[in-house]
Amino acid sequence: MTNVEHIGIAVKNLSEGNAVYEKLLGVAPYKSEEVASEGVMTSFFKVGSTKIELLEGTNDLSPISKFIEKRGEGIHHVAFEVNDIKTEMERLRKEGFVLLNEEPKKGADNKLVCFVHPKGTNGVLVELCQEIR
Repeated sequence: MTNVEHIGIAVKNLSEGNAVYEKLLGVAPYKSEEVASEGVMTSFFKVGSTKIELLEGTNDLSPISKFIEKRGEGIHHVAFEVNDIKTEMERLRKEGFVLLNEEPKKGADNKLVCFVHPKGTNGVLVELCQEIR
């Protein structure tokens, strides 16, 4: 893992969330994107080298909608950038971590992603991200 790639924050309404974070951070989102396979709309903010991803579920079965229903709005995950996602997934499996997907999948912001189950990471959902080359 090379660095924190972004922090994901679940919001009920992306437009309202964008307005809050624009005021808070003093910048507009640089990108919005739908990830239909995950049932989510995202927007990204960048402050210095830090990225914040806001996530809104687009249907009731979306993992984000279920998260908000259970826990409310707030930090959903911490994403770490990796150079080789498949190698990192294999390393984590060998270390005993449970991965939520067997293979990397396409995520937002031109990334391949994989999630690590929060039961093995002290309750934090961890995302691995690799730039699609």
